[in-house]
Amino acid sequence: MNVVTPTTEQVYELRVRATPEQVWDAITKPEVTSRYYGGTSVENTHDRHRAWENGVLSHESPTLVWEPSRRLVHGWCSLCDPERAAEEESRVTWEIEPLADGTTKLTVTHDRLESSPLTAANVSAGWPVVLEGLKRLLDA
Repeated sequence: MNVVTPTTEQVYELRVRATPEQVWDAITKPEVTSRYYGGTSVENTHDRHRAWENGVLSHESPTLVWEPSRRLVHGWCSLCDPERAAEEESRVTWEIEPLADGTTKLTVTHDRLESSPLTAANVSAGWPVVLEGLKRLLDA
């Protein structure tokens, strides 16, 4: 995985041994996200992105694009830290692409971080861990 610009736009790419549908379920269903997302349950629906840490709502933002098994775009606003909650909302884009060899390429872009330096620092440490957990789960 590579980070292109760690402060304003972060781009991560990985290949997994899973179908696009399995990747979609892994990023949208809380019963799956809780298995790799560091104890956080994340739910993405056609209208909202929500995450809970220890049963407490920690993130909530609108879903901007909902294309099952292809593309998901949602806002990102941390509610668990007052300083990060005061920053402008950033954006996360998940792009899912089936490859000829039967694997799936997942590209995650977290951008609009120019006015959110605390969020940028926090997610630059978090995304590699989360995505490595996702890869381990799907490659199993």
